[in-house]
Amino acid sequence: MFSIIYSEEFLKHDTGLYHPETPGRLSAIVEALKATSWSDHLQWFLPTPAWEKNAFSWVSKFHHREYIHYLKNLAEQGGGMLDPDTPVSPQSYDIALLAVSAWLDGIDHVLERNNPAFALVRPPGHHATKKMGMGFCLFSNAAIAAHYALEKPGINRVAILDWDVHHGNGTEDIVQGNPHIVYCSVHQFPCYPGTGRASDRGHYENVLNIPLPPGSTLKEYQVMFEGKIIPFLKKFQPDLLLVSAGYDANHDDPLAMMSLQPSDYGIFSRYLLGVTRRILFGLEGGYNLEVMSQSVVATVEPFMMI
Repeated sequence: MFSIIYSEEFLKHDTGLYHPETPGRLSAIVEALKATSWSDHLQWFLPTPAWEKNAFSWVSKFHHREYIHYLKNLAEQGGGMLDPDTPVSPQSYDIALLAVSAWLDGIDHVLERNNPAFALVRPPGHHATKKMGMGFCLFSNAAIAAHYALEKPGINRVAILDWDVHHGNGTEDIVQGNPHIVYCSVHQFPCYPGTGRASDRGHYENVLNIPLPPGSTLKEYQVMFEGKIIPFLKKFQPDLLLVSAGYDANHDDPLAMMSLQPSDYGIFSRYLLGVTRRILFGLEGGYNLEVMSQSVVATVEPFMMI
């Protein structure tokens, strides 16, 4: 079985009428997953309440308290903007904590069942640095989840693969100082946020950045999966793999200029099955609702075939 951690509470993070990171993203994915022929093999779970999962404690370990208090106060005062791209609504702080809780739940589901899971959440997280949220992101979900996993018995090495079209500068910022975590990002360059150069290797050679030019297709991605990504992950031998699963590298996505197709993400999943079955996917970007939801279906489908 494949676990999906999801709640309609995530729809309450209000980004405004014309913002691309819309609640409709999750609604489209849920509808697409439930329409598949294998939907009865999906197990749906509500995330544990943030207070019960101690999400604030985990967030405060990896984000500066000044930022956390600023974000909380901004929400309590009716909302505002962290930057020109990153709105905060009255419920955004609480929903961001719930998103962290869902990622932590995902870790528990994967380890307890030895099967993959998908944390279907918003807001996304991979641009949130220690000091500030940015790029639609409030808390660094994947980085926090990786450290949470290392507290679990038998988990000594955690890998993060970020295939969102944008480099996860926040994730790299938080994990690069931990030799028990490796971070690999394949992303469009140049592109927002301007980070992710191949020369950036982390404090322990634990970062692999793979910048690709605009217009890259499955062909270019496969070269990198086979020649760099999979060898990097296999050499590290992770006890658990987290995937920052963004779908904005699709050809029809409005915010970038890559040329993947939804079915390509199924190929990526098959590559990862050669590394481990202990995989937690967590939603990052993707802003064309149809191709994004098709891409999530393609990501999950290979696990239904075995």
